[in-house]
Amino acid sequence: MDLTGRTAGRRIAAALRGVPTALREDLWQVRSEPVPRVGEPGYPVWRPVSLMVLVVFAATAMVVDVHQYHVGYNLGTGLAVLLAGVQAVSVVVALYRPVAAWWAVTAVMFFAARAAEGRIIMPTPVPGGPWDPAGHTRPPVPVGSLGPFTGPGPDYPWTSAGIAMQAMVLFLLALRLRPRAAVSALLISSATGLVALAFTAQYNIDFGFAVAVLATATLLGAALRGRRVARKELVVQEEVTAEERARRTLLEERNRIARELHDVVAHHMSVISIQAQVAPHLVENPSDELKENLAGIRQNAVDALTELRRVLGVLRSEDPGAEGAPHAPQPSLDRLDELVDNVRGAGLTVTVDRTGTPRPLSPGVELSAFRIVQEALSNAMRHAPGSTVRVELAHQSAELVVRVANTAPDRPVAPSPGAGHGLLGMRERTAMLGGEMAAGATPDGGYEVTAALPLKGHA
Repeated sequence: MDLTGRTAGRRIAAALRGVPTALREDLWQVRSEPVPRVGEPGYPVWRPVSLMVLVVFAATAMVVDVHQYHVGYNLGTGLAVLLAGVQAVSVVVALYRPVAAWWAVTAVMFFAARAAEGRIIMPTPVPGGPWDPAGHTRPPVPVGSLGPFTGPGPDYPWTSAGIAMQAMVLFLLALRLRPRAAVSALLISSATGLVALAFTAQYNIDFGFAVAVLATATLLGAALRGRRVARKELVVQEEVTAEERARRTLLEERNRIARELHDVVAHHMSVISIQAQVAPHLVENPSDELKENLAGIRQNAVDALTELRRVLGVLRSEDPGAEGAPHAPQPSLDRLDELVDNVRGAGLTVTVDRTGTPRPLSPGVELSAFRIVQEALSNAMRHAPGSTVRVELAHQSAELVVRVANTAPDRPVAPSPGAGHGLLGMRERTAMLGGEMAAGATPDGGYEVTAALPLKGHA
């Protein structure tokens, strides 16, 4: 035998040695996937209905099974009721303990088949008679002391009701356990039935049909479980994707804010450097100490500017094609009228109301206020077309209050995949200045964004 053949043989032998361990792990245990609690994904709200259906099914099958065990298998009434009752209870228990229920119905099937051995009296066909075997009929014959038996021989080793109950248990088992365990249970059930058949030649059942019924139930349960698991994984993946999208949006907005702050801070540091360089020329006969201090101020400003550009300048490479864009002046509230005119041209009715005494604002407050209004107007255009928007700027002693409110849209709007991401940027800008922001729907169906931007430390 060549090396490939020996390797294949070793793999087959290892797989066969692992079969008992796999069967013990899958079918000699009572643990299974837990039933989802109320409110959890996958929890069937129709569980009480399904339980009631199982009870009705089990009770009906039990009545039929008692008759078949009593009449067909010639078992005593007490034993017939006991065996059929165990199978019926197992069907209901399988909703919660599928492995234990499967072991119970399998054991009852084998025990009933062995108990019936020697008690079944098969009819003798009469050639050419009204119960000719060619017509799948048999003459009436007495069975023990139970009176005349006018049908074909009893099903063996499964009764018809027994097949139905075992199929239901396998279906519920396949719903709760992994496919390997379900297939193992199906194979053991089929093998147990085949062993029971080996002890007698007296049966009237198509063994292939019985196995096909059990296999169909197992396959259906496994398919439904696979669909449920796939949907659960999809929900988890969607949540992870949404979190990742929100995190990426937050990082992008922070990068944008960092770029804008870079421009603002770099401008001021450049002004400080230039003023420190020019100051000695504005004083007649400056002292050496003054020159030295101003030179130190200029050098510190240059060093800080260099370090700032080294750390944050890399953010300018987001759009290499727009070389001049990163260096363009950042917008302020002086351009608010221009922004409002553009929004009006898009079809929204916008009014601007300014209250309080305007005062010089820091570049950070100016930029954040402009961006908050800009994003709020963009959201109104996207989510509330045809609405009326009111922009309010309230200059107070300690803060600048920005409020943007829109009425309800005048027509239905399709959901936007980017909904809610603009709010992240507005909250980041407000938090950066130590302010507070609130956003939410209004009673009339519109939406409102209010941000309070502190002036202390930023003026």
